[in-house]
Amino acid sequence: MLDPTKIDLSQFDLSLLPPSLLGRLAFDHADPVKPPLPPGCHALGLADERDTMLIVPEGLAPGKPVPLLVMFHGTNGSAERVLPFLEPHARKHGFLLLLPQSTFYTWDLSIGGNGPDLERLDRALAEVASHFALDTERIGFAGFSDGASYALSIGLTNGHLLSHVAAFSAGYMNLYQPSGMPRVFIAHSPEDEQLPLEASQRKHLHKLQAAGYDLDYVEFSGRHTLHAQVVEQGIDFFMNTQPQPGWRTSKPGKIVP
Repeated sequence: MLDPTKIDLSQFDLSLLPPSLLGRLAFDHADPVKPPLPPGCHALGLADERDTMLIVPEGLAPGKPVPLLVMFHGTNGSAERVLPFLEPHARKHGFLLLLPQSTFYTWDLSIGGNGPDLERLDRALAEVASHFALDTERIGFAGFSDGASYALSIGLTNGHLLSHVAAFSAGYMNLYQPSGMPRVFIAHSPEDEQLPLEASQRKHLHKLQAAGYDLDYVEFSGRHTLHAQVVEQGIDFFMNTQPQPGWRTSKPGKIVP
């Protein structure tokens, strides 16, 4: 497979490449054609192993559009490992939580270019939308570590479909044909021992700021892992509520130095 992450595409006519190779999803919003799934945790049946999971909270109003947050795990991770950090928020705020799982030890974009994970994400989004009317003003991609890199890359490539993108301790960001202007939340620790702040987030922040994205940026203290308080701030960002006191957050379009 041709891997666009390993070559300079600036001199190419990208319209000649398959959209999926560049990270573009085929998914589009449509009215549901199936009954809503009941509250609980559902395997979507998209794979025999490492299936995509969907959390449906209690109390969803029939027929009312519902927010959707997609959370991508980190390297060697799983839906089960990130679920405890997100599920309580989904139940509290009443949003659908979609938990894809990478086909291999990390996301396809990290190891060989867009492929099976993007295809499975497309199918998962279509399956969720077949059961629920989605609130197009609150659809977000989020992730941790390699999953955060994936959320940034695929989220901003498909920004016309999303309202929010949240990256917890991301590394790379591969953008060849960004679309739309979703709000972006980035959180990273200067103490990160795996993905140094200066080599990743500071560079991404300035690129996104120059491109005019509405940015919220948080620096926190801690090692390279998901932190419950930082996840809570990301959820507050997604739900448009106020950040927790004591956390350094940018104003829209500004970067905390």
